[in-house]
Amino acid sequence: MEQLRQVTSGMASSGVRRMLVIAGDATWSSQQVDLLVGQIPGDWLWVGVAPELPLNCSPSAVRTLLGREFLHAVFDARSGLDAEALAAVAGTLKAGSWLVLLAPDWERWPTLPDADSSRWSDRPQAIATPNFITHLQQCVLADSESFLWQQHHPLRLPEFSVRPEWHPANGAPEQEQADILAALHTHSSGVAVVTAPRGRGKSALAGMLIRSLEGEAIVTAPTRAATDVLAIHAGEKFNFVAPDSLLIQPEIAAADWLVIDEAAALPAPQLRKLIALFPRTLLTTTVQGYEGTGRGFLLKFCAGIDCLVRYTLSTPVRWAANDPLENLIDNILLFDEADITTVTVSAIELNAVEQRDSEQLQQMYRLLSGAHYRTSPLDWRRMLDAPGQHFIAASADDDTVGAAWLVEEGGLVDDLSRAVWAGFRRPRGNLVAQSLAAHGGSPLAATLRGLRVTRIAVHPLRQRQQIGQQMIAMATVLARRSFDYLSVSFGYTDELWTFWESCGFVLVRVGSHKEASSGCYTAMALLPLSEEGEALTRYEEQRLARDITWLQPWIDEPLPVIPAPEAALSHDDWYELAGFAFAHRPVEACLGSLNRLLQVSELPLNALRSRVQKRLTTEQVCERLRLSGRKALLTAMRQEVEQALDSLDKPQSEALKAAVTKYD
Repeated sequence: MEQLRQVTSGMASSGVRRMLVIAGDATWSSQQVDLLVGQIPGDWLWVGVAPELPLNCSPSAVRTLLGREFLHAVFDARSGLDAEALAAVAGTLKAGSWLVLLAPDWERWPTLPDADSSRWSDRPQAIATPNFITHLQQCVLADSESFLWQQHHPLRLPEFSVRPEWHPANGAPEQEQADILAALHTHSSGVAVVTAPRGRGKSALAGMLIRSLEGEAIVTAPTRAATDVLAIHAGEKFNFVAPDSLLIQPEIAAADWLVIDEAAALPAPQLRKLIALFPRTLLTTTVQGYEGTGRGFLLKFCAGIDCLVRYTLSTPVRWAANDPLENLIDNILLFDEADITTVTVSAIELNAVEQRDSEQLQQMYRLLSGAHYRTSPLDWRRMLDAPGQHFIAASADDDTVGAAWLVEEGGLVDDLSRAVWAGFRRPRGNLVAQSLAAHGGSPLAATLRGLRVTRIAVHPLRQRQQIGQQMIAMATVLARRSFDYLSVSFGYTDELWTFWESCGFVLVRVGSHKEASSGCYTAMALLPLSEEGEALTRYEEQRLARDITWLQPWIDEPLPVIPAPEAALSHDDWYELAGFAFAHRPVEACLGSLNRLLQVSELPLNALRSRVQKRLTTEQVCERLRLSGRKALLTAMRQEVEQALDSLDKPQSEALKAAVTKYD
């Protein structure tokens, strides 16, 4: 233990952090933690479901620690490993810290159920995650700067390399920061972007800029808590306004600069609107890390902005360069993104990839991470070990230039699919399959088997070469034997729909609310593979065409759907209205049938007409009808539909009520 104290002292002097893995049974490993805490001074943050130290946090709440710093932490992975939380904890540790990872028996670990898998595997019970755990073990064993302490083995510290003395930041700008600050002061207009890995002082730089400005600046971010470091450096000139408030009240935006911290975490449409309000904008964002930002922020968002200037920070501020802990976490979670500035131009070869092919999946994940800036360690875990995953890689020599990731869905039993349609059940997973039932018109839609394209990406320098279409074509051939359709869910844009349509997909659903993550309306499309899949696709396509007249007013962009001739209430309408009145079908799924009901009913139906026909907001309708809120309004609307159906044909209404409610 004396040797460990000496190593710890040397780590503080050289400004580095390291990982210590303690592997063994729970009682033994807890005893070793008590020994460490008693011998080595520090904060000793405990991260785990069952706390064993006074300063503790659950893995799910680790994000609340962002902006804080700790000296030493224990991460309990004995029953499950939350990879995002592990990376986040590493980011809070000061120079000189140990990250102690508690693991079960080292040899058995890959075969043991991982409790964290219940979050992402779509299985009710925890599953073993052998591919990820084996990958982690290989990274630890290959890393000369971390070490493994196993039960029944003596503690033998490796000979760590000698490092120069480290001098921590003193509050003044580092050289990189000073150079960028000088350049920012010359900006007369436009957008500046500062990107860097975590710990490089992006937020501190933004705060220094605000403090040094003669004029005013407004700060915004996904959450106010994310701006704590920025606020310290900005001092009294710190002025935070939430993004939504800025857009609703643009008159408060009378400032010379807008500073957006962790900008990639905001939806791109919201970012564009915010930028338009100010003469000068500074965006800061992490280009790698547990947030899953990736270089896609630069590719997808920044590339479309005129007069944009990009700056980068590479030198760590909170710890020394070439930090062992940062390097190890980067290797485990693939934060060291692939170089996307060059690529081979040789011919493309397509291959199906197995989950056990870790090396190929690593290349695919890095490509996906660069193209989808919300790809996260959760996706990496899912790719390696979740059941029902399928992969297609497009390779040029040794380079992966295209990646398609598909997930099995559907296959629910009849009664469960009907219960999903009625809104009584929402089983885990099955994004599109469940949506086809819950928002579509077929109660048995989720019984069909689908293969959903969850991610697809092509190297930026090999795009516009039909590589994406080729991967989808290969997926179609491979899936035809076992599945009824391919599916995709995406944030609707004309460009994206043009791609999916070129692959043979048919648009079957568009949501009426913009998603917070993308700022777009959710769209779903199908490519049928079987007779049953063809029938479902055509049915949902015709249903969308029949309802588009009523759906389009809720969506502020035109959709490529030709309205079908209007008709009276059909049998399908009756069944859907019964699902709304007597079960839990959502308003969004029933807009067409609700509007057709209002056309034929002579009853007042005040709540229904105000919300659906006149499209008043929930607040406006509640105020007008003196209802207590959203839930009371929905109850009133369901009761009005029941009254309308009874007035039109009470025997049919009662029969449908019995048919629908039996799946509750």
